[in-house]
Amino acid sequence: MKQKTLGLIHTSAIHVPGFAQLCQEKLPGVKIFNIVDDSLVSGIAAAGSLTPTIARRVASYLESAELAGADYIMVTCSSIGPAVEAGAKLIGVPVLRVDQPMADKAVATGKKIGVVATLQTTLEPTADLISRRAAMAGKGIELTSKLVAGAFEALMAGDGATHDAKVAAALKELSQSVDVIVLAQASMARVVDALKPEDKRVPILASPAIAVDFLATVLK
Repeated sequence: MKQKTLGLIHTSAIHVPGFAQLCQEKLPGVKIFNIVDDSLVSGIAAAGSLTPTIARRVASYLESAELAGADYIMVTCSSIGPAVEAGAKLIGVPVLRVDQPMADKAVATGKKIGVVATLQTTLEPTADLISRRAAMAGKGIELTSKLVAGAFEALMAGDGATHDAKVAAALKELSQSVDVIVLAQASMARVVDALKPEDKRVPILASPAIAVDFLATVLK
């Protein structure tokens, strides 16, 4: 049987080690390669939204991954999700948004779904994805989106403690009014690990492990 190859497209090099470890644990025998361009998200931040030019660049990376021999491609950034879906229609191998399996799990878990992000440009695509996946599943949901102001700026300034404190406070508050919480950015997952058990009133979902678990079911 031919060895399967998974192409991972990242918008930051900081995601490479974490996904490498997950793939090593959950996808034994699958060959992995990475494409990284950290200018994509900074371009979105500068423009205030996903632009046609950035969308074309994302499509070119999908094509590049296919030409490199990927049997399956996963894009690990939620901010470029709409561009991923558009570009996926132009190539001949399956493409997965990292947050799609998480969105499906959230829809299956509860009706009241909370979405937390530290960037508006990530919050909106994730909330939109959850709404569309719920519609596809024929399930009515109540979506609550929460932007954690100042957390991303603190993280970029090297103040991880302030970032974590702001995110933790937002998670505690939101958990009182929803059935499940979705983290729009994988970088917030470390905050969940540090929460006290009594502060985890509801399931809190992060995309990386859920996405790789899904890939394990299709890359056999």
